[in-house]
Amino acid sequence: MKKYLSELIGTMVLVLMGCGSAVFAGTTQPFSPIGTLGVAIAFGLSVLVMVYTIGKISGCHINPAITVSMYISKKISSKEAAAYIFFQVVGAIIGSSILYILAKDSNSTTTLTGANSYTAILPAFIAETVFTFIFLLVVLGTTSKGADNKFAGIAIGLSLTLIHLVCIPITGTSVNPARSIGPALFELIQGNNVAIKQLWLFIVAPLLGAIIASGVWKTIDNAENK
Repeated sequence: MKKYLSELIGTMVLVLMGCGSAVFAGTTQPFSPIGTLGVAIAFGLSVLVMVYTIGKISGCHINPAITVSMYISKKISSKEAAAYIFFQVVGAIIGSSILYILAKDSNSTTTLTGANSYTAILPAFIAETVFTFIFLLVVLGTTSKGADNKFAGIAIGLSLTLIHLVCIPITGTSVNPARSIGPALFELIQGNNVAIKQLWLFIVAPLLGAIIASGVWKTIDNAENK
């Protein structure tokens, strides 16, 4: 249960801080905008600090795509994977609810929860799949046997920042189904059903990217092949 609660807290922090930066200080906001770079850094830092906070307890997945990849790699059981994902989604919902309460009476000009969206389905699907693949390669590589694991959190956080810099204009960047589920539910509460209609892509594409990354890493990892 300590692992699961850690995943809940970590995912809540990711959604609250990452999506919060977009809601309160994104490019078009009246609150001293930090722009795309600032939002990208906020997501990266959220993951980085959580890795060093709860990593020793749960491994700091805070992302169903990572959990699925770890399950495929046989590093966690199916029971653990299901519980991890459940608590990650709950954490994302809690983070979104806090952000919604904070933002609903503000002058924010964007969605109140930082929900993902796209205008062209093919580029969006490709982006979410490929960038999740890249992200998971970094996660698997930096946490693998023989890697310098002390710096794993830094590499993972920076890779997520880099991914956001490129992907924000395409989808707002998810590469994390839980991060999309929470905000989409609160967008629906606001009467906007676009995010919930597009949610399938932000679940399917990241999970596909994670599965591909697991297969590729198993093929190229020297430690695995010895």
